[in-house]
Amino acid sequence: MFKVSKNGIYVTLCLFFCTTILFAAAPKREFYEIKIYHVKDADQASRIDNYLKDAYIPAMHRAGIKNVGVFKPVASDTAAGKLIYVFTPLKSLEQLVDLPKVLGKDAAYLAAGKDYIDAEYKNPPYIRIRSTVLRAFENSPMMKKPDLTSPKSERIYELRSYEGHTEKIYWNKVKQFNAGNEIGIFARLGFNAVFYGEVIAGSTMPNLMYLTTFSDKASRDAHWKSFSDDAEWGKVKSMPEYQNNVSKNVTLFLFPTDYSDI
Repeated sequence: MFKVSKNGIYVTLCLFFCTTILFAAAPKREFYEIKIYHVKDADQASRIDNYLKDAYIPAMHRAGIKNVGVFKPVASDTAAGKLIYVFTPLKSLEQLVDLPKVLGKDAAYLAAGKDYIDAEYKNPPYIRIRSTVLRAFENSPMMKKPDLTSPKSERIYELRSYEGHTEKIYWNKVKQFNAGNEIGIFARLGFNAVFYGEVIAGSTMPNLMYLTTFSDKASRDAHWKSFSDDAEWGKVKSMPEYQNNVSKNVTLFLFPTDYSDI
């Protein structure tokens, strides 16, 4: 402990240093890319699966990027068989920008992904790619792997997008998750959230997105019932400052592929 005497008042420097260290140790907010492959048929879907499983995810692991998620719409969704979602967590935007260069120097990736990388114009492995880039919420700075033991084929992953009427109104909804403790309520009720993110580049801005996970559909429904009945949530949603802050809620039900890290 260091003390400095001035006019009879002792200033405890250790308090300053401890506080500084505490804030310096706070986890840095991650960035996320959600890439959506649009495919026309089972052949394209199979080629994308092979590429992601054998080339992309192993290359991400070699690059120090863990917990890459790959998801598909549930069978009852009209988009089933047409879309493949790829979630990649990143330490910075620079890491995202540098990924093509990193992959281009990875010989194992280039070999394993040859069908995808060197596809001819007459036989592409997908129709189009759509990407969304996000920054993790202040109160949820890093993604978390879901604590589930059920078979991946039975799980329900719920990807939600909350759109705002304006940027200011959208930021009010982000504040509700952070200062209003909506994140904390979800955690307390066991929603197994993978991430909460501010969309910084996407097709439906301004909007936020988050991903919660459940062992099966029945568990998902039970958890949302507990949320709607929760006393704390009842107070938060009734607060005047958080009224009318969502213009559109898009909810997607997904399941993880057998090779997904998440």
